[in-house]
Amino acid sequence: MDFNRIFKIKRTTQIAILSIFFVLTACKTFAISLSSPTETANKTTESYDPSISILEHIADSHYWHIWGDKMIPLPIILYTDHGFETFSSSKFGHGEGTYAGKYHTYKLFNDKVKVVDQSGEIDEKSNKKVFDFSITKNVIALWVAILLLLVIFISVAGAYKKRVNKAPKGLQSFLEPIIVFVRDDIAKPNIGYRYQRYMPFLLTVFFFILINNLIGLIPFFPGGSNVTGNIAVTFVLAVITMIVVNVNGNKYYWKHIFAPDVPVWLYPIMWPVELVGIISRPFALMIRLFANITAGHIIVLSLISLIFVFKSIAIAPVSVAFVVFMDVLELLVALLQAFIFTLLTALFIGTATEEHHH
Repeated sequence: MDFNRIFKIKRTTQIAILSIFFVLTACKTFAISLSSPTETANKTTESYDPSISILEHIADSHYWHIWGDKMIPLPIILYTDHGFETFSSSKFGHGEGTYAGKYHTYKLFNDKVKVVDQSGEIDEKSNKKVFDFSITKNVIALWVAILLLLVIFISVAGAYKKRVNKAPKGLQSFLEPIIVFVRDDIAKPNIGYRYQRYMPFLLTVFFFILINNLIGLIPFFPGGSNVTGNIAVTFVLAVITMIVVNVNGNKYYWKHIFAPDVPVWLYPIMWPVELVGIISRPFALMIRLFANITAGHIIVLSLISLIFVFKSIAIAPVSVAFVVFMDVLELLVALLQAFIFTLLTALFIGTATEEHHH
């Protein structure tokens, strides 16, 4: 075995990975500098507030920023007391103007569409009758992730049909170890011999979270979204997990909840405790994924913002070095959070479907 050659390959790979992260870091730094509040149209001198740029980058939006002031306006769909009203977010300019629609006048407040009166103040009474079904940046990012999932797995499934009893090739050979890992290290140990029934769900959850986590690490279009850092998305994933677990729960699972092996007089105490447990487990999944992904983005953006806070190029090498380190760590977190969510989902399914042992 040529160890020198292997070492050179590993060293080249490490240099390539670090170079990629340096490029991503530079893109993030430049993106924040372009969206800095100090570069406003009126050119007034203001102290840089990093919270504005950070919250803008991690929040959902009715625009998809491409570069600097260039952005793609997204459709706004509202259901009002008079019916549906649709228009483009470009009607708000750069998010600071108002738009006189067919039924109401609208304005963006913290990137949320609100009905306003003639003075530009929020009309609370009318807002209670308006429901927002707009296609935001996170919605588009979800569609991109779903499209990637379909393209990847349809092509891999087709490769398996064409190459029966042959060694995997191309994308098939890249994904097979991951799929085998989910099967052998997550599904089988936690669910048991019924694992095959739940493999499509576990694989979908794993790759959906992983793809969205990785897209969130890309600072430029079509990346830059924060889907898994949006608590609404993690909430839906947690609810789906809760439904799958409880729908597939066997009689022993429900007996443990409603007729546990305790004195009957303790049942009124145990029932609320067990029912809270049903909700708290997926709730923990929701908070864990949301908090870890959001925290990672905030730390990276905060480190980049140090350059503009201190207004000194001397701090740039230190800031960039820490950002590269955090980007590598975020890549690990992206993989780890997909693994943990899938592992705990399999564990909950396993406890709900486990047979009674005497």
